[in-house]
Amino acid sequence: MPFAPLLLAVLGEIAAVAPFRNMLTPGGQRMSVAMTNCGAVGWVTDRKGYRYERLDPETGRPWPPLPDGLIELAQRAAVEAGFPAFRPDVCLINRYEPGARMSLHQDRDERDLSAPIVSVSLGLGATFLFGGLKRSDRPYRLPLSHGDVLVWGGEKRLAYHGVAPVADGCHESVGRMRINLTLRHAL
Repeated sequence: MPFAPLLLAVLGEIAAVAPFRNMLTPGGQRMSVAMTNCGAVGWVTDRKGYRYERLDPETGRPWPPLPDGLIELAQRAAVEAGFPAFRPDVCLINRYEPGARMSLHQDRDERDLSAPIVSVSLGLGATFLFGGLKRSDRPYRLPLSHGDVLVWGGEKRLAYHGVAPVADGCHESVGRMRINLTLRHAL
């Protein structure tokens, strides 16, 4: 995990420009996971729906740029997983406090669904739920720890996935939270 300290420093810079926030779903529910973004666009949700926006709706400014170190990390992981042409242009950053979770969902707001998703875990451990192409498919439970990198794409790109409620604890580098970065090609 030699990349973890660098990522944590970069995350502080990103959050200073685009603070974490608990967005609303189209149904008006506040998400338990706090989010921010960096890159060419940022993923947002509100009563208008799920989408990518060039400007941060809270600040009215462009999202912070996607750091070169994150791009390189994602590209190396994608190459190892069999996706040599991956070039991320956005990173969604999720902050889970104890008890926060992410319900099963598909990532399908990106224009090019042939590009994989690269997920990096920092801080508290979590149980990643990786299901099938139908919400009713029983998900596989995969434990993730600080420094784990997960890549999925191809026929599994639209698999339903989520995160079980994060257990309470304290990580020496991050404290009482889990940070997840998902790098994607959205445009």
